[in-house]
Amino acid sequence: MLDVLIKKGKIIDGAGNPWFLADVGIQGERIVQVRHAIRGEAKRVVDAAGLVVSPGFIDTHTHSDLRVFKHPKKTPS
Repeated sequence: MLDVLIKKGKIIDGAGNPWFLADVGIQGERIVQVRHAIRGEAKRVVDAAGLVVSPGFIDTHTHSDLRVFKHPKKTPS
């Protein structure tokens, strides 16, 4: 059984591919399925019809770009 099942969302994978309609199955903290139709039960079902779903992105935001202002001579070339 899935913890969360997101149904009928417009999937954007972040790789530049065109979006497609699909379901996303989540178990714990992991995406375990991305398919056109996931069958089975889930503890929570989210209807994402008409919405965009972007599974798997990792927030890599840091403030490391400020280093150039703090130590301008130590920045890599």
